[in-house]
Amino acid sequence: MDTKHIQISDYSYELPDSRIPRFPVTPRDHSKLLVYRQGEVSEDYFYNIANYLPEHSLMVYNNTKVIQARLHFRKSTGALIEVFLMEPAAPADYEQMFQTTGHCSWYCMVGNLKKWKEGPLVRTIDIKGQPVEFSATMRRDQPDGISGGTNYWIDFAWDNGGVSFAEILDAVGELPIPPYLNRETQDSDKTTYQTVYSKIKGSVAAPTAGLHFTDNVLADIDRHGICREELTLHVGAGTFKPVKSAEIEGHSMHTEYICVRRETLQALLSHGCHTIAVGTTSVRTLESLYYIGVRLENNPDASEQELHVCQWEPYEDGAEGGLINGITPMRAISNIVAWLDRNGLKALHSSTQIIIAPGYRYKIVNILITNFHQPQSTLLLLVSAFVDGDWRTIYDYALSHDFRFLSYGDSSLIIPRRIEDVDK
Repeated sequence: MDTKHIQISDYSYELPDSRIPRFPVTPRDHSKLLVYRQGEVSEDYFYNIANYLPEHSLMVYNNTKVIQARLHFRKSTGALIEVFLMEPAAPADYEQMFQTTGHCSWYCMVGNLKKWKEGPLVRTIDIKGQPVEFSATMRRDQPDGISGGTNYWIDFAWDNGGVSFAEILDAVGELPIPPYLNRETQDSDKTTYQTVYSKIKGSVAAPTAGLHFTDNVLADIDRHGICREELTLHVGAGTFKPVKSAEIEGHSMHTEYICVRRETLQALLSHGCHTIAVGTTSVRTLESLYYIGVRLENNPDASEQELHVCQWEPYEDGAEGGLINGITPMRAISNIVAWLDRNGLKALHSSTQIIIAPGYRYKIVNILITNFHQPQSTLLLLVSAFVDGDWRTIYDYALSHDFRFLSYGDSSLIIPRRIEDVDK
């Protein structure tokens, strides 16, 4: 298959607005679960998901935490300006960013930009009973961030040096729920739009496949002898970016930062590089590891910046989505572990722009837990690649059996083939 020339119109379906819930079910593990096993479809509730997973397998999920990335300022003229945090600029490291005090800079999208002609935006906020003057100033001489699109460099400053930027966001930021929910953020979203295992701040959108998990479900997974590991991919606003070109070759994927601990890489090796991925963000990270390992095969002294995975990398050099030069996933992951050890690092920090679409052959993920995605989206292409093009079987069943779609919707467990049949 010539992946670049896929017609996005072939991945469309009718999604009634009534199938997009504005709020999740309560409790969250009582969402419906569609089970797709080797072409056969059934349904259950999410709290029973452990019953369908192979014992002693490996589950990997994304521990990113959604930040309150939407900031509002009102000018003296009355104009309301929205500043949407996209990615840290200075300091560029996420952990350092949220600990910084007094000032910092971000790449941001700006709403009502025409009304912000010049000068800083200022507002006074209350933190621990103390007034703090908080300002935002645009620097037009700085380049866009790596996420792509029109992102502006914004300098933030506040007059209380003992207050961290994390505290600023907690006090004044708004959680950015998806635009298709067509409502204002509510206090309940601060809980329901975070996974129970979220802990690393940085995303502007939730890894929504994980929203169904509860402590009870995780305990049940543990009782089944399933190993659980974490990784981090900070989800950017680009996850909502529609494919506007007729062929996907014309679509530019957004870049996202990833972090994978050495322990997780070792767990992959001990499980033969067979994994259950929770969500498409985990998929993108895990599958990107293969190409990072291939890069290290040819350049063992590569820097972190040189390990970035490009959008079309899986389909270049005659790979056609499959193995490159016969390098197996086990060998690729081993290359990363060796690279970490040579450099005295405990975790891989890199970035990925990978697009997974029909024609791609999965290297590491063999079971997928995911929600139901928008028509003509790159996420639907990812699912189609996972089931060898049989995505309509899943979506036709979901549409005809009252499943709910998108972020606060129901879930699916996709097992396209027997583990022993997976070609590694």
